[in-house]
Amino acid sequence: MKNLFIVLSVLTSFIFFNCKGQTDSEIKNISVQEMKELLKMDDVQLVDVRTPEEYHSGFIANAENMDYFSPSFDEEIKKLDKEKPVVLYCKSGNRSYKSSVKLLELGFHKIYNLDGGIIKWQQEGLDVKKE
Repeated sequence: MKNLFIVLSVLTSFIFFNCKGQTDSEIKNISVQEMKELLKMDDVQLVDVRTPEEYHSGFIANAENMDYFSPSFDEEIKKLDKEKPVVLYCKSGNRSYKSSVKLLELGFHKIYNLDGGIIKWQQEGLDVKKE
């Protein structure tokens, strides 16, 4: 009986901590409207993972460019603050989702991927900056 109690206690603890981890660290695909709300927060890190050429053709204000195809991409994303929310976007949402997976693997907690990318942002009539 004592052994059964120990096994059940260990199993319960494992389930509790495992489920807790799943809710704290996840990738959330967000709409343009959700992104607009997130960008109102002071501590959000906005990352454009397109190439520099794509970035210079038009980007969302305050975005930092970290080229997904760059050999230094993995090192660049490690410089982001793991405790602050990270919002990623690309042209259509594919590269930014792949980047989100990398962030998740590195231990980031609040990861948001703009569904539809900058294409969707512009379709909604929102501004982009140019350099």
